Formats: sequence, C-alpha cells, structure tokens
Amino acid sequence: MRVGVVLLAAGGSSRLGHPKQLVRYQGTTLVRRAAEAAVSLRCGPVVVVLGAARDAVAAELTGLDVRAVDHPDWAAGPGGSLRAGLGALRELEPPALDAVLVLLCDQLRVDAAHLRALLAAFERGGAPVVASAYEDTRGVPALFARGVFPELEALGPAQGARGVIAREPSRVVTVPLPGGGADVDTAEDVARLT
Repeated sequence: MRVGVVLLAAGGSSRLGHPKQLVRYQGTTLVRRAAEAAVSLRCGPVVVVLGAARDAVAAELTGLDVRAVDHPDWAAGPGGSLRAGLGALRELEPPALDAVLVLLCDQLRVDAAHLRALLAAFERGGAPVVASAYEDTRGVPALFARGVFPELEALGPAQGARGVIAREPSRVVTVPLPGGGADVDTAEDVARLT
C-alpha cells in the first residue's frame, strides 16, 4: 500500500504574530516534529506545503526525505494548500497512491504512533476516510482513499479537509486522539508549551 503524506505548513499564524511552524516543542520546531513523524511511516512520499516564512520553514526540513512545495496563494486558505500538496504527490507518483494522509504541523498530540494507527485502521477496515476523533469532532490528521481525491481537489481556498470528512459520515472510520484539539494559535498556547 502506497500512502502519500501532505503536511500543511503554509499558514501565516496571524493570531500568533510569528510563524507557528517555528515554535519549539519537545526540543524541535513544530514543522520538523510533524515532518519527522510523517517520514518515519515510510509509506510513500511526504510533501510539505510552504507559504509564509517560506525560507525559514524550509530550513527546518534540511536532511529530511520530504519534498517542499511552494504555494504562493497560501493566504487564501487551507483548501488551496491541500490542492497544491495533492498536485505535488500526483507528480511524484501518478496514479500509484492508494491514499493520502493529511496533517497539520501544530497539533501537539499527533505523533508517529497516532499516524501509524490511522494507517492500520485504513488497511483493516477498507473505509475510504479514516479521521482523528477528538473533542466531539472528526478531523485531521486524516487519511483519504484515492477515490476521495476529487473531493479534496474540489475544495475552495477557504475550505479544509474537515468538510470532506463530514460530507458522508457513514464512510468514515475514526481513531481516537485524546487532546487532539490542543494546537498553537496564540501566545497563550505557546506559553503553555513551556
């Protein structure tokens, strides 16, 4: 099974005031931590979508087996970033991918073990969508079978993958992610990290 990974790391962190991708947590930056977890899966190519603070964020990926993709329209929203990541995966491995795993760089409870659990649920159950379950929601990180790619590619710029997950609840299997809503959006969130 070949699963590509799209790590969304293009946002401008407007509420935080500086790039959240570069915030340090557990001894490394959030973007490198997420990229390392994705690479450790060894399930297919890993694409990191860059936008704001592109050079500084790209420098954090040095030495990792990832493909950095520039998305100039990153400010329009996550849908465009996701489409840019999917496009890069299709260039790398047309039509070989069975699924894509989508994740963000600032979800503090996401680690390689959780990503492996998503992959295992996909392999076991055959559901076209495997999502993380936290705080009464189904969200990313999430895995989407190849048949769902057209829905992801049709997202508007301001839309995220959560809308695709919610579209047909019966096709979704979930993997619990305790504390999955913990992320980094404000200075208070950063302060809690230390």
